[in-house]
Amino acid sequence: MSSQEQIPEVEITEPTENKTENVAVDAIITDNLAQQLEEARVKAEQHWNQLLRVKADMENLQKRQARELENAHKFALDGFVRELIQIWDSLEMGYTAAQTQDADVAQLRHGTELTLKLFADVMGKFGVQRLDPIGQVFNPDFHQAMSMQIREDMEPNRVAVVMQKGCTLNGRLMRPALVIVSQANTAAS
Repeated sequence: MSSQEQIPEVEITEPTENKTENVAVDAIITDNLAQQLEEARVKAEQHWNQLLRVKADMENLQKRQARELENAHKFALDGFVRELIQIWDSLEMGYTAAQTQDADVAQLRHGTELTLKLFADVMGKFGVQRLDPIGQVFNPDFHQAMSMQIREDMEPNRVAVVMQKGCTLNGRLMRPALVIVSQANTAAS
């Protein structure tokens, strides 16, 4: 073929049946896409509503926890105070009994002893323990040495005298015991 020869132009036309078919296919695709879009919109709306409910539940949970924490702080000592009231009553009765002219010292001592036992039981119930380390090896984690004392009857570095008992709360030191620690007589050697 030479460059001078020309190719005749051919007009391509689609039959009218194909156009109708294409329009029908386009309509089906459009309807299908519209249906899928509507389904996606419904799902999105459901998820949005679900998100709002979860968010509201979380906010309610946070408010409830804040209230419970506030009440826990406010009423944490409720049970402890209820137990201490009976000790208070016992002390008042002992004080009133001591004010009478014919107060019996033996009965007052016995009442005081019972009140101390009641107090120790209540404190123990709430995890409070006394430290009375007499004769124990000095422990700086629980004892505070006030002085040293030469003791022939005791090994060195033992608690010889308890000036003030210590106290723990659930094993945690609240107040160390104030003690005098035994010391060996170095001059005797």
